[in-house]
Amino acid sequence: LSRFIMEDNTAAAALKKKRTFRKFTFRGVDLDALLSMKMDTLVELYTCRMRRRLHRGTKRKHNTLITKLRKSKKECLPNEKPDCVKTHLRNTVIIPEMIGSVIGVYNGKVFNQVEIKP
Repeated sequence: LSRFIMEDNTAAAALKKKRTFRKFTFRGVDLDALLSMKMDTLVELYTCRMRRRLHRGTKRKHNTLITKLRKSKKECLPNEKPDCVKTHLRNTVIIPEMIGSVIGVYNGKVFNQVEIKP
C-alpha cells in the first residue's frame, strides 16, 4: 500500500513541474501584442460602445488618470505593486497600458482598491 502512495506522490510532483499557466489573450491577441499596438488598431478590438467613446476622444480627466498611473508604475521598484492612484472616474475604459496598476475607485463613501490584472 505504501509503495502505491509513493508512486502516486511522484506522479503528482511530476504533474506540478509540467503545469503551464494559461496565456492571456483579448479577442485572440496576446498581451505583448496589445501593449505594442497603436491606439487605432486597438480600438477596433473593443465593443461598439467603447469604440464610440474612444473615437470621440478622451477627456482631460481620463488623460490625467493615465499619466498618474504611468508615473506610479515608473516610480515603483521592480516586482512590486505601484502605489494606489485615487480617482472618482468609475466609467474609464481599461487600456492595456493600465495592466498591473492599482486604482482606488471612489464609491461615494470610501476608495476601494482595484488591481488591474490581465
